[in-house]
Amino acid sequence: MKRTTLLAALIAASLPFSALAHKQWLLPSATVVAGNDAWVTVDAAVSNQLYYPDHVAMRLDNVSIAAPDGSTLPPQNPATGKYRSVFDVPLAQEGTYRIANLNRGLSARWDTPESLAAAKDKPAAGGMGGARGGFLRNATAEDLATKIPKNAQNLQVTEGIGRVETFVTKGKPSTVAATGKGLELVPVTHPNDLFAGEEATFKLVVDGQPASGLEVEIVRGATRYRNAQDEIKVTTGADGSFKVTWPEPGMYWLETSTSDGKTSTPQARQRRLSYVATLEVLPQ
Repeated sequence: MKRTTLLAALIAASLPFSALAHKQWLLPSATVVAGNDAWVTVDAAVSNQLYYPDHVAMRLDNVSIAAPDGSTLPPQNPATGKYRSVFDVPLAQEGTYRIANLNRGLSARWDTPESLAAAKDKPAAGGMGGARGGFLRNATAEDLATKIPKNAQNLQVTEGIGRVETFVTKGKPSTVAATGKGLELVPVTHPNDLFAGEEATFKLVVDGQPASGLEVEIVRGATRYRNAQDEIKVTTGADGSFKVTWPEPGMYWLETSTSDGKTSTPQARQRRLSYVATLEVLPQ
């Protein structure tokens, strides 16, 4: 047991910070299916190791399933446990389904006269100042008006928009269109037509416009069973596009983020945008 614990500590110490960060993901039981009564089951979690639920379950309140005809389906048989959530998706139509967890909200932090006085008397360790007066997460505009004290100082409000998604195709693939909201992936190569050793092309857009200069991190799953993360890092071009050649089959986690000042709430000065996708790469 001591040897196992020591080995785990050494591995953790050798990994880059990004490898230790919590990762959000949706993992379908299959990405390409056929048949008249086709279903997939989707796991949803936030974990340390990719596709290995070991931290917290993902909430399912904001799951959105876009059917091939553009209609929206509710998740079936949803359940949330300690480390993962799960739900089913019936695939009645032929084509590609876009299964996503969409998060949008405000975060706020502020000081009060009391917290500023406490910080002055007893600064926090590391020279970062004293404790904050207050903090809100996943807040609404109404929360900002009712939950922030009148004597708040140094108020900082940030708007966040995040999309975590995956794609499943029944029969013949169909086009995956952008919604024009937030940071999104626009496939040039279809997301359910990926093969090891082949090059794929995608585009990233923000509010429907090309997102240039974004760094994209791509990691093959099963990180629990190897020391190296083997990240693939690419940067989007002027038209928002990037290319990747898949080194081997498996489930891949793709992540990127950016920020701007195009907020929808007057109090917010910054908008943070994030995107995560799970893509399956098949053998030749």
